Amino acid sequence: MTSRITPQDVLGVILAGGQGRRMGGDGDKPLTPLGNGTLLSSVLDRATPQCGPMIINANSDPARYASYGLPVVPDRVEGFVGPLAGVLTAMDWAAMKAPSCRYVMSFAGDAPFIPRNLVSRLTAAVDAGAELARARSFGQRHPVFGLWPVKLRAELRDQLVNQGIRKIDLFTADYRVEEVDFDGVPDPFFNVNTPEDRDEAERILQADKG
Repeated sequence: MTSRITPQDVLGVILAGGQGRRMGGDGDKPLTPLGNGTLLSSVLDRATPQCGPMIINANSDPARYASYGLPVVPDRVEGFVGPLAGVLTAMDWAAMKAPSCRYVMSFAGDAPFIPRNLVSRLTAAVDAGAELARARSFGQRHPVFGLWPVKLRAELRDQLVNQGIRKIDLFTADYRVEEVDFDGVPDPFFNVNTPEDRDEAERILQADKG
């Protein structure tokens, strides 16, 4: 019988590899200022205590992320093919650098209010029999926030490289996936895609402090 999943079994990866065109600027959306830090620092504040090792998946100059003190790993599949490339990159990194990590937990780099119990609830779903687990709020799926077994990396690589699969739902269709509901106001998976979203995130942050 497989032992229950602990935080040290989980490699956390911040998916920062997208191009972020709607925000303007240079494409490193997670480095957008927010409060006294950035979107990325807000995500890390909530994600880091929930996992063992953490890495950043980014395709720009890694020096831009140096101040965060984490490994910065570019996609291992060329062409900006989406979040599955970041998940595969994290699986490969876990297999090579953190073999005790049986799972990868993926986080979007532009969602500053993620639940502080996200990983524990997804791991509980897998412990209960799911093969994969991901978040849902207010009826909307958030497949980027998912718990992935590292043992699926060969299958994921085949589907990405040889079969051209890009959408998370297409890859996960063959597995038992548990969607775990989260609620709260604001939506804990509110993500910043535009300058207006950033302004809203700033208002939410300041209201929380008040």
